[in-house]
Amino acid sequence: MKKRQVRINRYIPTLISLLAGLVIIAFTIQGVAAKSSNAAVYQDDETAEEPQDVLAKDCQECHLDVTEHWSRSPHAHAFDDEVFQDRWLGMGEPRECLVCHTTDFKQSTGEYAAEGVQCQACHGEAIGDHPPAPVPIKADTEYCGICHTTTLGEWRLTGHSTVDIGCTNCHDPHSQQALFEDADEMCLNCHEETMGEYLEDLHVSEGIGCVDCHALVIPPDPIPEDGIVPTGHTFTITPATCIACHTDTLHAGFSLPGYENGASAANGDRSMPEDAEAASEESGQDEEESGLSPEQRLQTLEAALASQNLSVLFQGGLVGLVLGGSTAWIVANNVRRGRKEDKEDDQPEQ
Repeated sequence: MKKRQVRINRYIPTLISLLAGLVIIAFTIQGVAAKSSNAAVYQDDETAEEPQDVLAKDCQECHLDVTEHWSRSPHAHAFDDEVFQDRWLGMGEPRECLVCHTTDFKQSTGEYAAEGVQCQACHGEAIGDHPPAPVPIKADTEYCGICHTTTLGEWRLTGHSTVDIGCTNCHDPHSQQALFEDADEMCLNCHEETMGEYLEDLHVSEGIGCVDCHALVIPPDPIPEDGIVPTGHTFTITPATCIACHTDTLHAGFSLPGYENGASAANGDRSMPEDAEAASEESGQDEEESGLSPEQRLQTLEAALASQNLSVLFQGGLVGLVLGGSTAWIVANNVRRGRKEDKEDDQPEQ
């Protein structure tokens, strides 16, 4: 009995090594398959037909101007936006994201009425006597904050919140753009009497307006996985705001990524300096010189992905072969040793 137990214990390390090799190979194949599956899902999503916006079309029959503004808004493309799709797919398509990126999402079933934030999301279902009776509106600042949590948190820290100046006091709820074409005029609409000497300030003479400093957004580096970044609704000036323009003056020794040309250029409200325009043109020429169509670029990416998958499979197979070979050698060595010990045990003592 003891001899049998010794023989069994002798093979335990061998079995563990063999099992480890099989696990490594299995995980390698599974990882490659998962990458290929995710790539296929993303490609299918890009080529899928655009959703039928039934809810919006019901309202479009009467509200053509409102529908036109909405159709180009972030709300209308909350679901099909490329940045959202990229991050959402990368995080494994979590359901909780659809609460804000679809209309009438039901967490229990995963179903929703329409893609994007459509009319019903803010107005609810039209009442029976509409028209002529008006449709109720659910959207106020706190309601907007259900999805725009970062903006709501920033707004609550400002004087705007204490005097109940909310989202729709500054933004068109359908286009989400500022109510004034010139955002600085929107600020002056309320703050003109308190501007004082600032109207003669050097910043104003240089074409730097209110939002260039008070609404400057400096995104974190690196960008969080969920893509949620500050939105500039605290309207406060920080040292980082000044550094965005005055890097050399403050001897900071570095410039914020994307803000080398100042706050106004970073906000996209002013034309780029000549050196920035030249760099942009040079980048565009490089893309043109590549001569690749979108289909060819897609094929190039697919080929690169296939090459990467092949490399991973080769590495996993190599590790498996090494472990398998080592395991086979250990097994053979243990078998020879066991036979030798068995022969010695079988020989009669003299």
